[in-house]
Amino acid sequence: MTTKTRIMLVDDHSLCRSGLTELLEHRGGMAVVAATGNPDLVMPMLREHQPDLLVLDLRLAQTDGLSVLRMIRAGELDTPVVILTMSDNEDDMSAALRAGVRGYLLKDMEPEEVIDAIGRAARGEMVVASAMMLKFAQILQTGPKGSAMGDLVATLTERERQVLDHVASGQSNKVIAKALDISHNTVKLHVRHIMDKLNLRSRVEAAVFSFEYRSTPDGAKAIGDHNHKIKS
Repeated sequence: MTTKTRIMLVDDHSLCRSGLTELLEHRGGMAVVAATGNPDLVMPMLREHQPDLLVLDLRLAQTDGLSVLRMIRAGELDTPVVILTMSDNEDDMSAALRAGVRGYLLKDMEPEEVIDAIGRAARGEMVVASAMMLKFAQILQTGPKGSAMGDLVATLTERERQVLDHVASGQSNKVIAKALDISHNTVKLHVRHIMDKLNLRSRVEAAVFSFEYRSTPDGAKAIGDHNHKIKS
């Protein structure tokens, strides 16, 4: 029997919560294991239900979604988070992505698009509303370039580079730990060191950094040399 994807919803509009629950469960085949509009309940509910994915509104009556996200990370929970919002503001999306969300979706998307995107996010993919793709591309164009990126990468150990490659593929710490045959806590430590050395604030930024570095001549050569060593 296939295990259903477990989803938790945080939205202060009860109609939105009930409508999205109906959509995900009856048309998406997922299980909404928890839902709330109260930020104070988010942490205890996350710990109790341990969902595969948290779908979070950016605008809440008592606070904002980014504050909730920071609270989750401060509590050392690595539950993947997708923003589902009415805001198509580039600054909002940039702040959310840099805070470490796995996706940014809009509430005016077609229902089937929402179901598909949430399902893919739960499987580890980065998802962005099609209407936001141009703004997403513009956000990706920021950051260090060329030799400056090479200098930063040179500060990483070989193991940290391996972990960065897995992070860039959207893999969770648990998956990385299994792939590299190291403990979950060791992966978390490597990720923290990577973020510090590369001056990054989220896993999304790490993925963007890795992609852009691979696109530079130095990055392409370094990756080619690395692959040659593996084959040898």
